Amino acid sequence: MSMEIYFPGGVAVTAQHNGFTIATDQPEGNGGANGAPSPFDLFLASLGTCAGFFALRFCQQREIGTAGLRLTLDSERDPETHRVSHVRIEIHLPEGFPEKYRKAIVRATDQCSVKRHILEPPAFAVVAV
Repeated sequence: MSMEIYFPGGVAVTAQHNGFTIATDQPEGNGGANGAPSPFDLFLASLGTCAGFFALRFCQQREIGTAGLRLTLDSERDPETHRVSHVRIEIHLPEGFPEKYRKAIVRATDQCSVKRHILEPPAFAVVAV
């Protein structure tokens, strides 16, 4: 998998991948124009949307209605390191969700592949060419 990264101006950074353009920028306080989410916001969004996909597929595979299904993601940062120290994902179940599946949808959502990559990180290499 390959992704091209470009610099369209200011501190904005854009990625091109599979025909999609993914724009990022920094908040004004970091020298940006706040014209797009920051890369870190996209990181958190990838966690939430990945978990959401697993919750959605769980319901779809069991023909459980998804009207009202949503997730919320809250993160906390360590004040000393400024790194995320805790992520909490809440699954807001649709009305009439079968009680017998409550624990199962949590287990399914917890299988998010983005989260699993954080728990078992890949090796990284940065090189200048």
